[in-house]
Amino acid sequence: MSVVTPGQRATCPKHMEYGPCGGVDFDGTCEVGEFRCVFLDTPTVRWHGAARPEPVEPQSGAAAMRALLATRPIVVADFPARSLDRVSLADCASALAGRVDATLAGDSGRSRVQFPPSYRAHLIQQQGVAVWTGLNCRDRNRVALEGELAGLRAVGVAGVHCVTGDHTATGDRADAQPVFDLDSTQLAALAAADGHLVSVAEAPTSPPVGKRAARLREKVLAGADVCFVNHAGGARPVRRFIAETREAGADPAFIPCIPMVIDKGSAGLLRTFTTLVLPEGFLDRILHAADPYREGLDAVTELCERMLELDGVAGVNLSGGASPGAEVEFADAMGIVAERLGLSS
Repeated sequence: MSVVTPGQRATCPKHMEYGPCGGVDFDGTCEVGEFRCVFLDTPTVRWHGAARPEPVEPQSGAAAMRALLATRPIVVADFPARSLDRVSLADCASALAGRVDATLAGDSGRSRVQFPPSYRAHLIQQQGVAVWTGLNCRDRNRVALEGELAGLRAVGVAGVHCVTGDHTATGDRADAQPVFDLDSTQLAALAAADGHLVSVAEAPTSPPVGKRAARLREKVLAGADVCFVNHAGGARPVRRFIAETREAGADPAFIPCIPMVIDKGSAGLLRTFTTLVLPEGFLDRILHAADPYREGLDAVTELCERMLELDGVAGVNLSGGASPGAEVEFADAMGIVAERLGLSS
């Protein structure tokens, strides 16, 4: 069994046990600095925690989402509201309600300070849209994470997206001390034991590319049900990654991230994503069009349709963020794409 050494864990800025994270740049360097990721030359760290748990009775939101996933593909939309702004939060949630199946309310590099996940989920769900909550290991130790999982269970979220999280050296709060008591694999195990529908992320284009499917297998063994596939360049790379994961011995539901671009501002925000790979010509097609907004809606819809044709794809995630001040317009655009796909009709 391959396990991380104490020296590797101490050297990793996130103190990961089940590395590497998705923050490895194309040249193999860490997102935090100009040094090589300590996990690149290490065999995949095998899940050596408890066996995948028999969960407690699933809470209502998770049960409803599982039932929906068993019926048809779903549309999940990133949540574009301004941080700590209840009016913006309510307006964006209202723009998505009844149009998408859930909103992925996670982290944002440009606004590290957010409402606590369970409280934000409560506020969003009051507007009639299911929440798939992003929960990171950067900001809370394991006791605080357990508390948030209990709160999310009480709120009844559709899913919990377990991520290690970007380091505080990136984003807008470099003055904050990172925690990283756990990593995404360990958090997935906790969330599964608490009865949540658990998702994780994987980055097929981030080094070590050849080990990403094996790493996802360990997350599934720990408790993950769903994999959100980071922007990988289109349908062909996603198809290949699904096949590699199955060959590695795991078969979660896959939800590819779809780049949501309707203007220069949303394109600029997308470019801040680590190891972003977009389909060839995707941004040029939109930004050089006479009407970027309409062209963006068309390009995003077409890419969603190609992804949904793939065996193993359980839905799509409209991924990205809005230009400052255009949050509701961006949420509405995601709603338009979801309506065009017609999955709920």
